[in-house]
Amino acid sequence: MPEEESQAAAVDLANRLRLLMDVAEAESGAEPTYSQIADFLKERGVNLSRSRWTYMINGHRHVQDPAVFEGLAAYFDVDTDFLLGADGATTPEKVTAQLDLVRSMRAAKVKSYAARTLGDISPKALHAITKFLDEEMTHMPEH
Repeated sequence: MPEEESQAAAVDLANRLRLLMDVAEAESGAEPTYSQIADFLKERGVNLSRSRWTYMINGHRHVQDPAVFEGLAAYFDVDTDFLLGADGATTPEKVTAQLDLVRSMRAAKVKSYAARTLGDISPKALHAITKFLDEEMTHMPEH
């Protein structure tokens, strides 16, 4: 794999892992720790060093280890194909729901900011801004 493709694959994996970490945090109230993930993998006979995890989560180095990927997919309860960004892999429902929630929260922040910043704005204008933002959020590309 050429260097440029390798770096792109490393960054894509890091983005997916961070997304899954966010989903896990939303579900449990706490972000999973390296130790929790490493212990889970160790129970399955897979070693994940702290340095390798750091490379993976930060996108610094392309890691190719099917056993690690299968273990991480099991930990996060997703298909390995999704974790690796395989062509045709579907986004798990829980990930899609989390992305929708984040989009809604961001839109709400923008609406609140606009309302505070614009001050005395007519309800009609505020409604038009809200409608526009809602439409923009529904047309955002899926992750």
